[in-house]
Amino acid sequence: MIAVVGGAGYIGSHAVKYLIEQGEQVVVFDNLCTGHLELVHKDAQFLDGDLASLEDLHTLFTQYPITSVMHFAAYAYVGESVQDPAKYYHNNLANTMNLLGVMLTNNVKNIVFSSTCATYGNPIELPITEQHSQNPINPYGRTKFMMEQLMEDYSTAYGLKYVALRYFNAAGADEDGTIGEWHEPESHLIPLVLNVALGKSDSINVFGSDFDTPDGTCIRDYIHVTDLADAHHKALQFLIKEQQNLQLNLANGAGYSNLEIIKMVEQVTKKTIQYQLTDRRSGDPSKLIGCADKAKDIINWVPKYNLEQIVETAWHWHKKKFGGTL
Repeated sequence: MIAVVGGAGYIGSHAVKYLIEQGEQVVVFDNLCTGHLELVHKDAQFLDGDLASLEDLHTLFTQYPITSVMHFAAYAYVGESVQDPAKYYHNNLANTMNLLGVMLTNNVKNIVFSSTCATYGNPIELPITEQHSQNPINPYGRTKFMMEQLMEDYSTAYGLKYVALRYFNAAGADEDGTIGEWHEPESHLIPLVLNVALGKSDSINVFGSDFDTPDGTCIRDYIHVTDLADAHHKALQFLIKEQQNLQLNLANGAGYSNLEIIKMVEQVTKKTIQYQLTDRRSGDPSKLIGCADKAKDIINWVPKYNLEQIVETAWHWHKKKFGGTL
């Protein structure tokens, strides 16, 4: 059985659904502070628990026949991490130590970890490969980097085996529209633009119009959440078979500017999106594009969804979940 920690969140819930569709047995461990119970697949077991509680963790590993773990439970707002780093170090780093310790106590030594391209910091060269230096520029990125280092040290000392998956911009929703992106507050570009298309917002702010890009707005690499779920399953299969640690980028290898995202939303929704160009945010690089060749070579992972499909699936979910003026 696979324990999916943070399985009621955006990416975790899609991973759970995908794992169950592949015939896996899954238990979700989540405290629902940012996740949503209704996103958890009906065929998954669920335990309401907190990584800060060793008692909850011991209950998880003694109550269920767990053989491996997927770890999605982390705070992930960059701005908040700058304002309140203690919250991030406690939840992301200290609580991961709790998880790894209880795993080892129960002789569970395989973990697939939700990491991030934020561990790289400002890019020195593009596209970013796994050989790029890791120099995170905010507490969120630093906690994820330290979590990777923590697993490496635990591997050397205690025999833990891990795959760290460094995502670029997760986006989209499951094709059947039953689950999708639901953050409170919402900070991601595509759902914020979809809120304008729904009539829930009058307009959207585009941060920065003077970047060194063709249209002046920053460029990001968007990857569909179901492609991410597929990568987690493939990574776990590799880990169980090969018992070899890996660090892999998950990216499409193509970048789209903020204005290109808005144009794609207009194309898909047939709505006009009002926006304002405002000052750039501190620390925003002009371009973030990833190279996922290593994931393709080692775990045979190839992303299936293009930008139009990402926006279409997100729009399907958004309309269904949040309604609005259509």
